[in-house]
Amino acid sequence: MSKLTFVKPNGDRIEVEAPIGRTLLDIAQQNGLELEGACEGSLACSTCHLIIDEDDFDRLPDASDDEEDMLDLAYGLTPTSRLGCQIIMTEELDGMVVSLPSSFNNQLF
Repeated sequence: MSKLTFVKPNGDRIEVEAPIGRTLLDIAQQNGLELEGACEGSLACSTCHLIIDEDDFDRLPDASDDEEDMLDLAYGLTPTSRLGCQIIMTEELDGMVVSLPSSFNNQLF
């Protein structure tokens, strides 16, 4: 099992076990973190927006065009923003640090 660190908007760091093959959205929700995922991971909203630590961003596969389109709707978009529903945990991502934005846009409803 890999490890993943989430940084809450207030700066608190939460290290969690990150099962291989699960999305970052699932991992965050299973650990009680406030990451909505209104579309349940169907790539129809930006409510699972995460900010990946700059040192870890290059370890991720490239975002799809559909993910890029949804990210355009995200609150507080950064150059290292990604959607948690689109990142699947792998051994290569062990130790990654991701931040939860202070708010999100829910364009689904």
